[in-house]
Amino acid sequence: MPLRRVGRPGLIGTMARTAVVAGTASATAGAVSRRQQKRHAQKDAEDQALYEQEPGQAAQQTAPVQAAPSVGGQPEYMQELQQLAQLKSQGIITEEEFQAKKRQLLGL
Repeated sequence: MPLRRVGRPGLIGTMARTAVVAGTASATAGAVSRRQQKRHAQKDAEDQALYEQEPGQAAQQTAPVQAAPSVGGQPEYMQELQQLAQLKSQGIITEEEFQAKKRQLLGL
């Protein structure tokens, strides 16, 4: 029987260690993947709930538009219209909400 060197694993020991490392890596990757899927599912559910709300309710949940003091001689309503246009371009308010607020500001 050949003598084995002390301190170095044999073929079976190396295979066992490789299997443990591969199994641990697989389990860790699976756990990370499941956690990411759960987070994405929760985010999708929240987004869907916001999307299904009435347009007025979604706009109320966002930060209210505050009128900034007039700068450079522009009337205050011009700045507010610019802020509303920015909210519309970001998709926070709809075109109908923008038009209604615009009519209100201009007194039409």
